Amino acid sequence: MADTSAQKPVPPQPPATVADIMRPPLSTVEPNDHVAAAAYLMKRADASALVILDPRTGMPAGIVTATDIAHAVADGRDLNEARIHDLMTASPVVIDKATSINAAARTMTGGHFRHLPVVGDAGLIGMVDITDVCRALLDIDLSLESAGGTAQPQ
Repeated sequence: MADTSAQKPVPPQPPATVADIMRPPLSTVEPNDHVAAAAYLMKRADASALVILDPRTGMPAGIVTATDIAHAVADGRDLNEARIHDLMTASPVVIDKATSINAAARTMTGGHFRHLPVVGDAGLIGMVDITDVCRALLDIDLSLESAGGTAQPQ
């Protein structure tokens, strides 16, 4: 007698938290660094944001993005004279590595952020950007569809 209870393959688990999708922080800058140096670092690291760390805590004290630099250029600022502290967003919103993908998406859309530094007990441990979060949400939708469920907004 043949076994008729065929087992369905288990689909791969979609990412659940930002720890699953974050990228390591590639580069940081100092508040007194030139904005031109930050632009150079972003290009070399293929990054669209850099974090400024508090030297005492290792936690993010600021963030500077490619958009901040583009606005400085549009305003006619000399990037060789302007300093990071002139453009950075001080005390950026950060998330914990255990934050769900949905919670990260809500934080990003609610605050109009494209980047979120990820912190742990020891300080900065990574970065997520809107592309990472969207990709993860699409993976969650696709895994629900392939499992026969329907994607429900949360």
